[in-house]
Formats: sequence, C-alpha cells, structure tokens
Amino acid sequence: MTRIPINDLEIIEQAIYLPILLTILQRDLQLVERTPFKLGNPYINLIEETIATIQRDLSKVKYYMQQHKIKVQRLKSDDAFTMYCFFYKGYEELHNYFNPKLRHKTEELLEAYLKKK
Repeated sequence: MTRIPINDLEIIEQAIYLPILLTILQRDLQLVERTPFKLGNPYINLIEETIATIQRDLSKVKYYMQQHKIKVQRLKSDDAFTMYCFFYKGYEELHNYFNPKLRHKTEELLEAYLKKK
C-alpha cells in the first residue's frame, strides 16, 4: 500500500511519462525534418508546438515536486518492467511499471496533446 496521495501520485506519473514523450517527439521531429515532404512545415510546427507545451507542463510538474519534496528516480529496466523509486516527504517507495502499460499511457498522452492543437 502506498503512502502517496492520489493527486501526488498523478504528478509523479507525469514526471515519468512527460520525459518519455519528449524523447519520442524529439526523435520524430528529426525524422520529419529529414523526410522530403512536399509540405513539411505544418508537421514540423505541430511537433514543435507540442514539444513546447509538454516542456511547460513538465516544468510545472518539476516545480510542484520540488515544493513538496518529491523525487523520482529510475532504477532499472528489463524487457517487461521498469522500476522507479519515489522519494515522498521522507519516505521511499519502489514501484514497478509494466513496459507495455508505459507505452500505452505514453500513446494516450501523445494523442491528448495532439488533439489540443
């Protein structure tokens, strides 16, 4: 059982998912820039705007975590799971995330961010 309240746990998960999403979008941006589209600028602009929005959101998450003495550290990863250590107001908790769930949640977030545009 976790000692972390639901709203703080959601913030912690944002601190996990948003950097993954940024990495994916930055790689995609490089691919789109190298691909010879007839009209590539709209794709590039969409990805750049989405990256900027995610960076702003991640900045807010980091600020909240700093103010509430919360830290997240990725410990190890294998084919099936990724383990994170959450430091929450003096407590330490280990959490395993199923990699396909991480991927699925990242896809959901990407869709949500792209639909905002």
